[in-house]
Parts: sequence; structure tokens; C-alpha cells
Amino acid sequence: MATNWGSTENNITNRNSTNRSIKSPELKKQATGNALYGSTLSSWSLQQKIAMIAGFAILGLLLAVCACSKESAKPALVGVSSPTPASITPTGSVAEAAAPTASALPTSAKKMAKKRPANVTYSDANSGVSFLYPRKFALATGDKGQPQLAAVGDVPMNFVQPGGVAVATVSVPGSLYRGTDFESAFFNVNVNRNVSEEQCGHFAFVDTSDADGEAVDAERVKVGSIEMEMTSGFSANIMKQAETQYYHAYENGACYEYVLGLGTEGFATEGGIRHVDRDEVFARLEKILATVKVEVAEHVAEQAPASIASGKE
Repeated sequence: MATNWGSTENNITNRNSTNRSIKSPELKKQATGNALYGSTLSSWSLQQKIAMIAGFAILGLLLAVCACSKESAKPALVGVSSPTPASITPTGSVAEAAAPTASALPTSAKKMAKKRPANVTYSDANSGVSFLYPRKFALATGDKGQPQLAAVGDVPMNFVQPGGVAVATVSVPGSLYRGTDFESAFFNVNVNRNVSEEQCGHFAFVDTSDADGEAVDAERVKVGSIEMEMTSGFSANIMKQAETQYYHAYENGACYEYVLGLGTEGFATEGGIRHVDRDEVFARLEKILATVKVEVAEHVAEQAPASIASGKE
């Protein structure tokens, strides 16, 4: 600021000369106001003038700072809010990754809980016969399936004509009857194609189950879905005894024979060994007999391998 201010006396002199040169009342009034303003400014000290200028400068600086701070606040807010989606994304991915693990648990539990069927299906394509038997029982086929009993040895077939062929034999495990006089038990299947339907209803050996030893005629029974002729046999010695039940049924032009057998150690027991419940043993064997099925087929006489598959109870 380079403006020079005159003394008060010079200003008053100039004001008076100016008032004398102004004739119009309005001009006089304006001149008077200017003279007063100039008089006011002239009355400020140098320090006051500098302070006023500095005040305006500081005020302008503050306004500029406020304006800059408002503009910079917007990017700051964006920077703060932007991490939010990033933090949500991992959480979602973790939940998706955990989902398959949770769904796999029931599948693993089901696999662990799954059990093998208690029964197994045996089928022979050559004879057309099939049946269910407990998985824990032992199966033998063909000539290896020839059953044996204590006091009897090989259990003979009971056809009235020769030509019988052994199909299969299922043996009962002795572990089921520990502590008894149980020796062995079995379910056996034989087939004879040299026997007529009328001959199939007869047996080579008479029923000797009568207590008096008299022969007993065969009886007609129905086991499962098949009607059969049934007879029984009994033999024993001092220490061992054997009981058999024979069933005949005519199917597919052949005579099918089913044999249930039980052998024990003798009439008397020692060391606290008890008699096995024969009725319970034969009931197990009759359950196998009740599942027997014979497929009606033209090619029954053709040779084909037998098969074993899992079955249901």
C-alpha cells in the first residue's frame, strides 16, 4: 500500500475548499460523506491497518482450507466403505466350502450304517431251483454237497429209482448250539429226472419215526408255495443219533428231493451238556425250505453253472 495520507489540517483545508467549489446540494452531501470517511481512515494507526489486512488474509486462507477439506472428505469415505464387500466375499466362500462337507456327513454315516443282507440267494440254472439261506451257514454244491450225519454217515437219497443227483447242501454252524449235544444239521437238495410224477410221490425207505418201529405212510404237506410228499427217518446207536425229513415235489419233468437232517451226540449227556432243542433246529431248516422256488423252463436238463447272490430276509 503506497497511499500517502496528509495531515489533518491539510485535509480540513482541502475539504473547505471543496465545499466552496460545490454549489449543488446533492454534491455537497456526497462530498461531505467522503470527507468523513477519509477523516475516519486517516484516524487509524499503521498497526491497525496492518492488522486489518492480516485478518482478511487469514480469513481467506481459512475459507480455502475448508473448501479443500470438503473435497478430500469424499474420497476418504469411498476408501472406508470399499473394504466392506471384500470382507463379505471370503465369508460367503467359506460358507460355500463348508456346505459340501456338511452334506457329505450324512452320506458317510449312511455308508457306515449299511449292513450286508442276512440271507444269501442260491440259484442253480441247471436244475432251475433257488432258495435263500443265512449268510453264516456253509454252502456246498454238487458231489461236495453230499450230507453226512452222526451214526449214519452219508445220508442216502430216498428216490424209488436210481439216477438222483446232488444239487446243494447248506450246513448249520455248531456255534449256534454251544453247550448242547448238537453234532450237525443240514438242508439238502437232490434231483432225479428218471422218476415219473407218480413215482415221485413215493420213497425208497419207509418212515421209521414211529416209537413202535412201525412204518408210517408219507403225508401230503404244503411248504411255502409248493405242495410236497413228506416222510421221515430215524437211526441211532449207543452214543449218537440221527433224524431226517424227506420232501418230494415234481417240477419241470423231474423229481426234486429236499432233505432236512439233524445229528446229536447221543441219548445221554455228561458234564452238564443239555439236549439240543430239535424242534428249534428243524424250524430253522424249514425256513430255508419255505423259500425254495423252481423255475419252469424247457432247458432244465442243460448243464449250466450255479450262482450265488445276496438276498433279503
